[in-house]
Amino acid sequence: MIFPIIILTLTLIGGGIAFFLMKRDSKKKEEEINKNLETAQEFMNVQDIKGNFLYSEDGYIFAYIKINPISTDLLSRREKESLSKTLTVELSTEQKTFRFLAVSRPVDITPLIQEYSNIILNTDNLKQKEILRHEMLVMSNYAMSGEVVERQFYIRLYEKFEEGIERDLLKRINELASKFEGRNIGCEILKEQGIIRLCNLINNPAYSHIEDTDFEAAIPFIARLEEGA
Repeated sequence: MIFPIIILTLTLIGGGIAFFLMKRDSKKKEEEINKNLETAQEFMNVQDIKGNFLYSEDGYIFAYIKINPISTDLLSRREKESLSKTLTVELSTEQKTFRFLAVSRPVDITPLIQEYSNIILNTDNLKQKEILRHEMLVMSNYAMSGEVVERQFYIRLYEKFEEGIERDLLKRINELASKFEGRNIGCEILKEQGIIRLCNLINNPAYSHIEDTDFEAAIPFIARLEEGA
């Protein structure tokens, strides 16, 4: 009678010790993972993004203008020179520092694919359907391969953050945008979703050209490499 009790007691003690060790190892592993990970938000020096502004961890505030590209091939040499001189004069009035960004991204073929799909649905011409389906397949392969990219252009204005600086920075960026629009160059002052899309475009290699990105989604984690890895 005593022997089974001893066995049961030893089993319970052994199980308790095993549970304690497993819990300790699990907690230690979780701490190591948390130590070796940092959020992409911290990696990109981003504290917050609200409205038209990005607030950085090192105490700066940023605003962005997206410049619509123009085809200079459609302009004569004289028109190119005139546009260049005019923009030079306009931008020289901006006394504070700004940055010009040019980034590449996969071409967005969604509108063209949608147009071809509508044609296929509304035509009875079997040959036309076959040609359009083949064309859609070829374009999709090009887009997925990343061989066809488009350049996007941005201007970044920034100031050292202080209380109420948003109003002054917004005035600056509106004045700068009006200089491009006055020369028939379309532009857009980025809001929250556009700023997050730009951050992804620059810093996340896996980012695609999908325009309806859920900008409230959790920012991914990236592993910090250990020394000697």
